[in-house]
Amino acid sequence: MKTDSGKFRLIAKTFQGLEEVLFQELEQLGAEEIRILKRAVSFVGDKSLIYKANLHLRTATRVLKPIHKFTAKDTDELYKGIQEIDWSEYITNRETIAIDSTVSSEDFKHSKFVTYRVKDAIVDQFFDKTGDRPNVRVVNPTLRLNIHIDRNTCTVSLDSSGESLHKRGYRIAETAAPLNEVMAAGMILLSGWDKKMNFIDPMCGSGTLLIEAALIAYNIPPGLYRKEFSFQKWKDYDEDMWEDIYNEETEVDFDGKIFGSDISDKAMEIAEANIRNAGLRRKIDLKITPFQQFVPPAEKGLMITNPPYGERLKVKDLEGLYSMIGERLKHNFAGYDAWILSYSEECFHSIGLRPSRKITLFNGPLECKFQKYSMFDGKKSDKYKND
Repeated sequence: MKTDSGKFRLIAKTFQGLEEVLFQELEQLGAEEIRILKRAVSFVGDKSLIYKANLHLRTATRVLKPIHKFTAKDTDELYKGIQEIDWSEYITNRETIAIDSTVSSEDFKHSKFVTYRVKDAIVDQFFDKTGDRPNVRVVNPTLRLNIHIDRNTCTVSLDSSGESLHKRGYRIAETAAPLNEVMAAGMILLSGWDKKMNFIDPMCGSGTLLIEAALIAYNIPPGLYRKEFSFQKWKDYDEDMWEDIYNEETEVDFDGKIFGSDISDKAMEIAEANIRNAGLRRKIDLKITPFQQFVPPAEKGLMITNPPYGERLKVKDLEGLYSMIGERLKHNFAGYDAWILSYSEECFHSIGLRPSRKITLFNGPLECKFQKYSMFDGKKSDKYKND
């Protein structure tokens, strides 16, 4: 699936609700012919863009390079289609493979069986030619493949990322139900933060929102902490190109401040360990403070937080917690934009404030709402008197 210009059609996977911000990220990286798909964005780029995408994208979970597309109505046709690829171009018979399959088809009902059949086609090809075969290895394989079947169309892709890109490499400990790093970055980018105002998370848990905010504010690539990406094992891997991209200086100055607090001593220990491991200790201010006592800086800022909800807190405690959040926003956060992620309508109702924007996101399997509350100085009606 290579174009005449030496560029490729590529696919960046993401979570539902983050496709637009991923589109914008790819645009900034210089991607061409960008198209929004469901939980993914396709684009055109060359080898260097594959490297840059893995290093720089904040809202992608993995970057795929499609190499073959064909039609299959049953597993025999799937087997034949996989064998149309000369697999010796990508691995040797002494290396290892891993196969991830996603299936949306009436004819192929079990993704595991699809994975087994694809594996058979690959290893049989090697065995017929060489008398030997590559082995399957789930952890750290030489080549990771992605098989996507939509009805009768099968797309075979090389997975250039390896482990999901949300696994940045800075997290060494976590609290219960930690926020996914890709989701955290997506929330910050969706907020429209100008990277000039202060950033605050008064219920920061293990510090994911704080770390992602610092990476965005200082323009630090999120993939900088990763030990390895799958493309580094590809036969056409260009180490010099990767070294140039990895070592490019991108960091910028940030004049605002990033503040985090939590009521839990343990959460603060975990957040501090993660922040220190990310090399951001001097860029983030941490303090053990319950939200009831948290006083934000006087200057305007952005607050984003992911309060405890159903899975972490008993239902009877939710109303009081979210009511308190609403009171604190009303009386202490004048001039701030406050964004809150939660899955429960009852939680938002308890806040007692009218949101100015609602976005649907999926935090794991949970359908959540990410809601904005604009906390105006003085009365809301005053905002419009001098417009």
